[in-house]
Amino acid sequence: MIVALLNQKGGVGKTTLATHIAGELALRDQHVVLLDADPQGSALDWTQRRSQQGLPRLFGAVGFAHETLHQEAPELARRCDHVVIDVPPRIAAWARSAFDGVQVSVQPSPYDLWASAEMVAPIREAQVFRPALCAAFIINRRVSTTVIGREARQALAEQPLPALRAEVHQRIVFADSVAEVRLARETSSDSAAAREITVLVDELLRWPT
Repeated sequence: MIVALLNQKGGVGKTTLATHIAGELALRDQHVVLLDADPQGSALDWTQRRSQQGLPRLFGAVGFAHETLHQEAPELARRCDHVVIDVPPRIAAWARSAFDGVQVSVQPSPYDLWASAEMVAPIREAQVFRPALCAAFIINRRVSTTVIGREARQALAEQPLPALRAEVHQRIVFADSVAEVRLARETSSDSAAAREITVLVDELLRWPT
């Protein structure tokens, strides 16, 4: 599986999702490579800091210029079970890449929902050339107590792309996992955050069924 997490807007939690998806797959004894195509290199920094702190290596992580995504992703996929890609905001190179699926990470706020809607057109254009390309929204950083959090799924229902059933909520453990360079499951194995990532990855592995 080659899956890319993207959005036209930055700061929607793509890197945290990418590291957690890759880590969850790795903990299931899958050979995973995380491809960090974002110039900020946050996902790559996260894995390097783990190594510096003597934590076990979960998955391979490599950084590539986004212009070479369409070349590098398929090559990496031939050498592992899964490739998870953290795509930077506002680039078009992903549309030429041989991804199996793209996930648009959506943070439930009006600005983020508007920005996410902008991703529909380029995804539809890519599907013209690659009909097998699957795409869906992931509701991320949802705050259940807010009106927009409760109505995010309803708002996305107006878009032509589906939203995954799994949702990831705004939880302190995710912020802690970044600071501690650990997965939510490593920080608190029985936490709601860890369970949400497990459910998300289960759905991704079944997707698009």
